[in-house]
Amino acid sequence: MARLKAEGFTVEAGSGGMPTAFSATWSNGNGPTIMAYAEYDAVPGNCQAAVPFRAPRKGLSRFAGGHTDPHSALGMGALIGALAAKAAMEKHGVTGTIRFMGEPAEKVRGSKPVHAAAGYYDGLDAIISFHPFYMLPYCNTCRWDTHCGPYYAAIYEFLCDAPETWLRAATKGPIPQAHTSARAPGANDAVITMYTLSKMLRDHMLPHTGTWTLNETILASGQATADNLPAQMAQIMFAARTSDRAMLENIFAVLDRESSALAAHCTYRKHWVSKSRPGLANHAMAEITYRNLERAGPPRFGEDAIAVARAIQKELGLEPAERPFIDEIEELIAPEEAERKVRATIPPWQTHYTSDDYTDMTWHAPCVRFYIGRATLKAPPGFAYPDWVMNALGGIPATIDPTVATAARTIAGTILELIMDKAELKRAKEEYAGRLARGGEAKPWCDYAPPLEFPWPEYVETPRGREWWIPATIEDRKLERRDP
Repeated sequence: MARLKAEGFTVEAGSGGMPTAFSATWSNGNGPTIMAYAEYDAVPGNCQAAVPFRAPRKGLSRFAGGHTDPHSALGMGALIGALAAKAAMEKHGVTGTIRFMGEPAEKVRGSKPVHAAAGYYDGLDAIISFHPFYMLPYCNTCRWDTHCGPYYAAIYEFLCDAPETWLRAATKGPIPQAHTSARAPGANDAVITMYTLSKMLRDHMLPHTGTWTLNETILASGQATADNLPAQMAQIMFAARTSDRAMLENIFAVLDRESSALAAHCTYRKHWVSKSRPGLANHAMAEITYRNLERAGPPRFGEDAIAVARAIQKELGLEPAERPFIDEIEELIAPEEAERKVRATIPPWQTHYTSDDYTDMTWHAPCVRFYIGRATLKAPPGFAYPDWVMNALGGIPATIDPTVATAARTIAGTILELIMDKAELKRAKEEYAGRLARGGEAKPWCDYAPPLEFPWPEYVETPRGREWWIPATIEDRKLERRDP
């Protein structure tokens, strides 16, 4: 935010009631308003230093948060692109407005549904969404028809507020939960019951056609001892990714049943984390952006990047390769061709595929989703690289800067073309209006406040220094075995 303010942007911190979100605007006079954005989060269990061997960042546990996709490159590429477009507009007297949003909690699709419902995407003329490559064939290309699907996430909080009413007649002492008394199962048991039941019932929630996932994590427990006392509070979060909303409703209809709470002598409360819509295509935006990607050219990974890749391969006991990276990260693929390859792998009836939260933006203005190649190593037959490898490659300048630079050039060119070429922007807006008129998800699904009251992982100050709330272990210290 400080850089945006220094560049003359008007910045609103805490946009949408989210402390880590922001909305920034710069205007050079009357003209179209084009939006780009940064998104940021840190996924627990992915703490990795920018080195070619496994090691957490100094002083932290390997279970601390880290960038996986990496959203750090997403934010930097978008910011540089927006500032480059601004500089060109100032130099050449091009009038228009650039909006730049700060979007936290991407992994749980947290902020964008909230911003959408609060009106932050209203009144825009176009939106540009960039992401580093994470799956083929979406590498150095744009989405065409098949955009990401919808998503629900919710926290189920179990409360055992009246354990004394469990087997009331069996209580004989002044302390109902004495060591020899039968105690209420409590909140931990409710969470475990819900966890196991959801695993058992997956076969019956949805047919196994298309692509859908249901994932969960146990967040917190109100019991810090193994004494004969029932846990008073426990939380479990479920997140579902599907190709349409009806599938989401079927899944959560099963999860919402009270059987787990009743069996464990608890009540429960449900807290929404995200209700995120599916994506809306826009061919005109894809064509405009891909044209600017062609002008920018795909990223090129030079000798410094190759040296990093070979060091990683050597670290893992592999023979360093002459060409260690997959070919696709330095090649362009037309959006229509990428679409053809995707459609060959999914059922004909399926309209959306995979998950990402840019989709909420697509219902408020013409929007493009494009991907830029990132350093990805070739794997020998039967070998899979561990997770830390991609995390490291996403933080080492030699292997991530080419992605950032190509994204920035593409975004800057796209912003300028949309502002300066009235006919092309009109074409994108007419297509958007036509698709919107055919029905869909125009109204935001977010009908909840940002879930700020939950104990999300955080950094804390301790007598040992600044640490992740999960302390560093002896094993973590062993991994900090050498300098890069």
